[in-house]
Amino acid sequence: MGIPQCRIRHYLFLLFYLPFIWLSSSSYSLQAESFLECFNSTSYYYSPQSIPISKVVFTSKSSALFSSLLQSSIKNLRFLNTSLQKPLFLVTPFHQSHVQSAIVCANKKGLQIRVRSGGHDYEGISYVSSDQSQFILLDFINFRSIDIDMKTETAIVEAGATLGELYYRIAEKSPIHGFPAGSCPTVGMGGHVGGGGFGTLFRKYGLAADNVIDAKIVDVNGRIMDRNSMGEDLFWAIRGGGGASFGVILSWKLKLVYVPSNVTVFVVQKTLEQGAIHLFQKWQRIAHKLHEDLFLHVTMGVIDEQNKTPNMSSKTILISFVSLFLGRIERLIPLMNSHFPELGLERNNCTEMSWIQSVLFFAGISIETPPKVLLKRPPTSKMLFFKAKSDFVISPIPQIGFEGLWTKMLEEEASYLILTPYGGKMRQISDFDTPFPHRKGNIFGIQYMVTWENANETYRHLSWIREVYDYMEPYVSKHPRAAYLNYRDLDLGRNCGRNTSYEEAKVWGLKYYKSNFDRLVRVKTKVDPLNFFWNEQSIPTSVYHS
Repeated sequence: MGIPQCRIRHYLFLLFYLPFIWLSSSSYSLQAESFLECFNSTSYYYSPQSIPISKVVFTSKSSALFSSLLQSSIKNLRFLNTSLQKPLFLVTPFHQSHVQSAIVCANKKGLQIRVRSGGHDYEGISYVSSDQSQFILLDFINFRSIDIDMKTETAIVEAGATLGELYYRIAEKSPIHGFPAGSCPTVGMGGHVGGGGFGTLFRKYGLAADNVIDAKIVDVNGRIMDRNSMGEDLFWAIRGGGGASFGVILSWKLKLVYVPSNVTVFVVQKTLEQGAIHLFQKWQRIAHKLHEDLFLHVTMGVIDEQNKTPNMSSKTILISFVSLFLGRIERLIPLMNSHFPELGLERNNCTEMSWIQSVLFFAGISIETPPKVLLKRPPTSKMLFFKAKSDFVISPIPQIGFEGLWTKMLEEEASYLILTPYGGKMRQISDFDTPFPHRKGNIFGIQYMVTWENANETYRHLSWIREVYDYMEPYVSKHPRAAYLNYRDLDLGRNCGRNTSYEEAKVWGLKYYKSNFDRLVRVKTKVDPLNFFWNEQSIPTSVYHS
């Protein structure tokens, strides 16, 4: 096999261009000054609040706040690494004109743009870069208003608002409305919806992206466009194709959905020794066929049982069956007894609550906690190093396949899997309605994750999860082996800067988007022909840029 063109260009960069970086400190200063001058003088820079530029633009050479702002939304310790390229400027817009100015001036001055709404990108590409080019980080930490209109049952949500903030604001207005998105309350709306976005309501209502009815985006020329002015092709592309490939998302207009005043959650946990294998095999066959009101996902993790025989390993696999049901216990129990009697669900396994309490439950927060906790930004748990991967499954995995997987999991102290059932509404929506193509035919998705605390152990843990991924290849989707964009994985492939060709990018692009990748490339070529909005896994243009 030949050396990939991306690798060749990287070698050439190291050989011919890297030595000259030592000579460019003065050009760094000139580039920074030039950007600031442009940002100040551009006709787009107008703020009705008269916010001084010192409150909007930060640089490591002039602001003590730069490092704390940069690190405030980093969720993965892997990307605090000093060897990664950090932003030249950090821009925290208060007004859409700040976004316009940043884009126009970065483009004029030869700088890249990265956009961070919540900081949850699994590979950190919303705030660091593996490329050596200077970039501007647009951080939407101040761009987070939420306007709920109960007359139209819609919400306009700015890109920097979090899922938790949205859920809380909906519940403030109505106990019988919700929105189908993810379960982590600190995830930013800009990136989550742009990648698809699923959670406990998606078997009933589809993805977050399926429930977007309008959006505002700033294009490469600094123009602000809504659905009408951007056109249906671009509106299609940003709802699941990763909005950062096409422009900067300012806000989404969302269609709210109905939830009952009382929902039910339950958790049933079994170890392998307690018969979890049999239960899981049944779950594989029926979870995607259950009523769309019933979301029943599975988590798998390693636990240490203290009551094992001395000199024997006390580690085993704990399998948890965790459910949200859009209804009361009286309706749930007969449904489960009819379709999954082996689980032995009883009333004392179940808890009725409001929908907003179920949001707390799936976020790992006590349901007795006041929902206002969802407005808090600081992480509630210790930050770790982590790496994740994803798969889609189209037919039940034989027991021998999972037995081998569990053996591998027992080798790793902090590994876990989340298995999410499809079916329901997801089976009814066409693969082509949005760029997210993982619909009919998928019975469940898998997220693999490993975490660790010591930077010196990074190689060992990354090797482990890559071995697990290789091991699972015979049991998951094929041609392509599909993956989920919001569980971003640069092991699948990466771009080589603005010069990335279609052939290079399709290696990873087909995994995320299947045949929708070609349409995304056509839209990208039309709206951003010079590939200004580039990152390691952005959609390429069909034109090679020399």
